[in-house]
Amino acid sequence: MLPLSPQIAATEAPPVMEARRWLEGVTFPPERPLINVSQAAPMEPPPEPLRRALAEAALNDPAAHLYGPVLGLPALREEIAAQWSLAYGGTIAAAEVAITQGCNQAFCAAMTTLASTGDEVILPTPWYFNHKMWLDMQGIRAVPLPAGAELFPDAEAAEALIGPRTRAIVLVTPNNPGGAEYPAATVRAFYDLAKRHGLALLLDETYRDFDGREGAPHDLFADPDWRGTLIHLYSFSKAYRLTGHRVGAIVADRRQLAEVEKFLDTVAICPGQLGQIGALWGMRNLAQWVAGERAEILDRRAALDAGFAALPDWQVLGSGAFFAYVRHPHALSSPELAKRLVRDAGILLLPGTMFRPEGDPDGARELRIAFANIGADGIAEMCRRLAAFNP
Repeated sequence: MLPLSPQIAATEAPPVMEARRWLEGVTFPPERPLINVSQAAPMEPPPEPLRRALAEAALNDPAAHLYGPVLGLPALREEIAAQWSLAYGGTIAAAEVAITQGCNQAFCAAMTTLASTGDEVILPTPWYFNHKMWLDMQGIRAVPLPAGAELFPDAEAAEALIGPRTRAIVLVTPNNPGGAEYPAATVRAFYDLAKRHGLALLLDETYRDFDGREGAPHDLFADPDWRGTLIHLYSFSKAYRLTGHRVGAIVADRRQLAEVEKFLDTVAICPGQLGQIGALWGMRNLAQWVAGERAEILDRRAALDAGFAALPDWQVLGSGAFFAYVRHPHALSSPELAKRLVRDAGILLLPGTMFRPEGDPDGARELRIAFANIGADGIAEMCRRLAAFNP
């Protein structure tokens, strides 16, 4: 038998894949089809005009099928720099943008430049499990920072966790899994904390296009000294439905991106050309369409909040972007409850234990609901099934 890396072997299995295995052998009758709220990825293809742009490039642009620059297409990097500078009220250069194969790779690339085996990174809990998995694979200790009221992390509590091996703090806003939209003051407090201690602040804004607030969610890029502290991560998968094309982005200072380039060249050589072409076309042409998608997601969020308000003893801890994070009233632990809901209610969702450290008692009472792929009618039906469920 071949040897296994101890760090990889000790890393948990992918939670979404584990949850999908709960469907094996289960039959869903026509009158009660499966409601799948386990994953937040869009289930529909990009809008037709974007698909036409992709087809045009595939047919008529020979360069679209070749290796491209390691850090991404210059035109896409320039567009991100220009739009982000305008949106955040700051100054970002194209050379401070890198394109990656999705935002997960952006996180892995950035973190590889910051920390190594034995180092520590502060992750608010509930955390995004792929962030924790990457740290485990690299032998980097994830230091849990329990979120407080409304699932907002606290910078003062984080400061007490900083030690000699701490290298970075990670924030995800709007949050996965909690849905919380962090106040600008919270984000600023963590930025100031990171700068004061010489740490990196990795700010993952994968779901920024679906933030329920108007205007910039923070002012960090308006600070002329953001370079050397802030590393910003983004994904094109959600806004433009480019999940299968894997397009993400990092914004960081040139020194950091020079190190990121080493990682990307080794892992992927370059990001896929067609996906980048689609992302660029979307940025230039689909602002109104994305605004419509945002409005629909906000309507679904309101429908979910209203539906759960009518469920006795259930509590919505946080909702926003594609997610709601709830506390259930049942005696069953969340992993067992999640499996029972598949069989007895036709609902597939994820238990809170997948988003917290092993043994954390809060996870046993929590569930994550990725509601973005079901409309108001689907949300109402899910709430009806939860109300009728009797373990």
